Amino acid sequence: MAKIYLDPGHGGTDPGAQGNGLQEKNVNLAIALKTRDILNRDYEGHSIRMSRTGDQTRSLTQRTNDANSWGADYFVSIHINAGGGTGYEDFIYNGSVSSQTVTYRDRVHAEITKQVDFNNRGKKRANFHVLRETRMPAVLTENGFIDNASDAAKLKSDAYLNRIALGHANGIAKALGLRRKSSGGGNTYTVKAGDTLWSIAKAYNTTVSQLKSLNNLTDDTIYPGQVLIVSGAVYHTVKSGETLWGIARQYNTTVNVIKNLNSLTGDIIQPGQRLRVR
Repeated sequence: MAKIYLDPGHGGTDPGAQGNGLQEKNVNLAIALKTRDILNRDYEGHSIRMSRTGDQTRSLTQRTNDANSWGADYFVSIHINAGGGTGYEDFIYNGSVSSQTVTYRDRVHAEITKQVDFNNRGKKRANFHVLRETRMPAVLTENGFIDNASDAAKLKSDAYLNRIALGHANGIAKALGLRRKSSGGGNTYTVKAGDTLWSIAKAYNTTVSQLKSLNNLTDDTIYPGQVLIVSGAVYHTVKSGETLWGIARQYNTTVNVIKNLNSLTGDIIQPGQRLRVR
């Protein structure tokens, strides 16, 4: 079971960089939560811990101590840049690092830059606390410049944040060798460059409306690497500690939908129980 530590930078009394009506701490958290949800939706064989899941104040030492004591396998710190530049870049420690750290970062970098159209500022090294004091491979991503009007416009788009998060999730999954989840009875398709909902619908003898309904899409935007359900019901086998709320969030649905699909009268579920989620 791979342990993934997601660290949304700043938070609480530390807003991070600010510009164009945005605060870094809020954008970092949005990307991290989306990354967590995509990993839990599309992959298995992992657990996720976060330095914060809301607007809490966490010191750098608290973050690295927490990851170290938990025994994380990968530490991913998510940030937004500032200072007059533009584009995406990421960092690993500028001291001695394992070859695994380099390989993991290369895979994360490749997947993120595949999803976003930020200027690619490259793969860099720095003496940041969260890279130096972690005992596991660690990377820090800088996802655009908050003080650049063009970058900030993208960061204000929820759809664009989904693209950034998808790049993070797919990169982390490739770094750690996570398995994609089976659809549990439904068929899935991984979007390729140039695909449209119309072309996918035609290939699977369905409709755009049905694809949007199966995947809870609010518009026609899809991205390379995105996994779409293309047919069939979707099921989930309950694991120890899971709740209906957590499962609903994982599949981008609601507790009431799951209860209605499974004729549940209460919120009690049991490990090993097979639930239809769509």
